[in-house]
Amino acid sequence: MASFVRLIFTVACVCSFSTVFAQKPKPTPAKPAALKPAGFQKYTPPKLTSMLGIRSDSASVALEEALQLITLPLRVTDDKKNMYTITSYQAMYKRRGVTEAEDMSGKTTPTITSTIANFKTTPLSPLWIKTLTEQLRIGEELYFFDIVAKDAQGRLMFAPELRIKVK
Repeated sequence: MASFVRLIFTVACVCSFSTVFAQKPKPTPAKPAALKPAGFQKYTPPKLTSMLGIRSDSASVALEEALQLITLPLRVTDDKKNMYTITSYQAMYKRRGVTEAEDMSGKTTPTITSTIANFKTTPLSPLWIKTLTEQLRIGEELYFFDIVAKDAQGRLMFAPELRIKVK
């Protein structure tokens, strides 16, 4: 009986080794050359700056200045002061508010709400300008993000975001 088990074990080992050695590894295919259009040149985008009036990056401004800034167009320039056309951007207005407790106690808690819209033209729409003029208060914030700019050759690129805090 032991010799029969030994025979079966030997046959199984030989079969498994023969299948392992019988398989040849697949040759790795050569990588195709990267397809580049004729005359293709690598483009390094310039460092862009987003501006609203004279403000760029993150700025804290007085309420009176913020009311003036919302009527001005958003601009994108590079380090050589070349202007770029803005194709789209998003604006968010973070305003302070209050919520009332649901248990009818009349207790209120401060909260922040956000209003976001996508724009294709600058300055902001007349409705947004009117709303911001009426509702903008100290402690609130305007945030311009996802700013897409186009250069003279039609290349699209993202410009940095711009945050205006009202103090």
